[in-house]
Amino acid sequence: MTITPARPGVAPPDTQRRARPLPGLAAAVAAVGAGGRPRTAWLGLDDAFRVAPDLDDTAGPDGTDGTDGTDGPPVLVHDRQALVGPVAPVPGEACPTCLARRWQAVRPETLRTALELGHGARHGVDEPWANPFADLTVASLSALVGPRPGTLHAEVHDVDLERLHVTRHAVVADPECQSCGALPEDAPWQPHLAASPKPAPDSYRGRSIFDYDLDLDAYANPVCGALGPGIVRDVTSTTTSATVGCLMVRSAEYLRETFWGGHDDRFDVSARIGVLEGLERAAGMRPRGVTTAVTASYHEVAADAGGAGVLDPRTCGLYDDAFHAEHPWIHPFDPDRPIRWVWAHSLRDDRPVLVPEVQAYYHIPGQENRFVQESSSGCATGASEVEATWFGLLEVLERDAFLLGWYGGRPLPEIDVASSANLSTRATVERLALHGYRARFFDARVTFPVPVVIGVAERVDGGMGRLCFGAGASLDPEVAIEGALCEIATDAPNSRLRCTNHEPRLRAMVDDFAHVQSLHDHPLLHGIPEMRGYSDFLLAEQPTSTVHQRFEVDRPRPRPSLDLRTDLDTVLGLVTDAGFDVLVVDQTMPEQRALGLHTVSVLVPGLLPLDFGWSRQRARSQPRMLTARREAGLDDRDLTAEELTPAPHPLP
Repeated sequence: MTITPARPGVAPPDTQRRARPLPGLAAAVAAVGAGGRPRTAWLGLDDAFRVAPDLDDTAGPDGTDGTDGTDGPPVLVHDRQALVGPVAPVPGEACPTCLARRWQAVRPETLRTALELGHGARHGVDEPWANPFADLTVASLSALVGPRPGTLHAEVHDVDLERLHVTRHAVVADPECQSCGALPEDAPWQPHLAASPKPAPDSYRGRSIFDYDLDLDAYANPVCGALGPGIVRDVTSTTTSATVGCLMVRSAEYLRETFWGGHDDRFDVSARIGVLEGLERAAGMRPRGVTTAVTASYHEVAADAGGAGVLDPRTCGLYDDAFHAEHPWIHPFDPDRPIRWVWAHSLRDDRPVLVPEVQAYYHIPGQENRFVQESSSGCATGASEVEATWFGLLEVLERDAFLLGWYGGRPLPEIDVASSANLSTRATVERLALHGYRARFFDARVTFPVPVVIGVAERVDGGMGRLCFGAGASLDPEVAIEGALCEIATDAPNSRLRCTNHEPRLRAMVDDFAHVQSLHDHPLLHGIPEMRGYSDFLLAEQPTSTVHQRFEVDRPRPRPSLDLRTDLDTVLGLVTDAGFDVLVVDQTMPEQRALGLHTVSVLVPGLLPLDFGWSRQRARSQPRMLTARREAGLDDRDLTAEELTPAPHPLP
């Protein structure tokens, strides 16, 4: 079957669109004794995100189906592909509409655009593979497939009707499914921050990556992968066994690529880390666990909040007038204009707080309504709400410290990585050296004593791919160093090639930072050798301190405990004593909850926000940018706007 887009305004003839696929299937089912009557529908004729598959019984040539009257598994057909299943879905498992939605989400952009922005599609030619052999293959599968008790996901069999090749995949239920989804309405909530014992002071994860019942095929397969069509192993990396995947999410007229991945010394571990990160990305882009319930202006919710709090978006920073003049289609924040709100919980005040949806999620449909474009900073996943909140809060502190360090333009204390007690850290640094990169690490702490480390990999010959940056945060400085190292060790080996491939575009950015617009532009820009001068304040040679001297003597870190809740309380106390609130939004999707996972977004109004795109840099205009170092006793005066580093931050 060849699918061609319908002409705008011209609906294909109904007889052409709705002729049932595999017309001989009923007779084949009877011939093989499959029992249940086949139910068939086309895929790729309508937008599956809005229209459920038109499943119907397929009668035989004489008008009867020759079956026992029960329903067999659904058969969804597109082109030469027939999908058999899922079978007898139970609550929590995927239904045929879930399958259609997952299938469409991994289709090529051309087909998705025709279905989602056009007027559907129509048949172009008859299918030469609609023949008795194909009918018998599908009928035989119908007799064999059945429910899979005790599993999280239903399964589907993919039949290539031309080659009669069969593969099997798991399909994850879609909580937004119009047929079986039943998301609750968003409401005030309170995180369950119970005691969370740790096996050791420097252990912050309650479960092993292998403790989760992750069916990798369900999340990454070319038929119906919930997070994209596959997991790619980066076999070119010489420092880590990295994996990467990609899901495509529509925002109005365009499809946005959202990459996820894992970085470890083993591909199997990296793949599992990547899937967990992919789930976290999907959860943080828009509400998928609840439906938004509150739409009102800021003035309206502030006047009618009762005992709840309301986050004023202005406390988190807004874009300046120049940005909105350059992007007139994006509405600036207006306290009298209705916007959508979601519920958070204040850990300082122990009360519910309404926050703008665009500040709790970073890919809300309708770009014109994103008066700010948030990033995934503060979004984190854990085995408990304590664990998720812990890692989300640490990331917010890490990004704030990095931005203070970069734009502040002041030297930062350097750490002698050779003094690390972590053998893996020292080995990875040596591995980077073999590939021509010198790894250096800096203590980026300003307001809070929690260890935050900036890592820099510099190409010693000064060539393309000159600099790579990363950061890490933890109560344990060795873990913070390891986190920063993981980022630079993953990016450095591929930096030269990536910069060379994008060299004309990147050199235009060097001449005019206004061309720096996306997340990937920031780290790649600093791979251009000429950008090295902007990092001189950081990379000038200076005396170094051992890990112990820096974090135990010069500026002692908070001591970790044997309970993560205690550690969280320690850091929360530091943040709230400095005058900041900590807000937590529950982003957990049903498919994560089924795995025992929790995802939250942590917001700390007043700390510096991480933005991508030179015209979006809210951090540079925040009062904290100029006052934080003086308030922390690191400088004897405030910075001036003219002293800020005049180049985009390099954080990936």
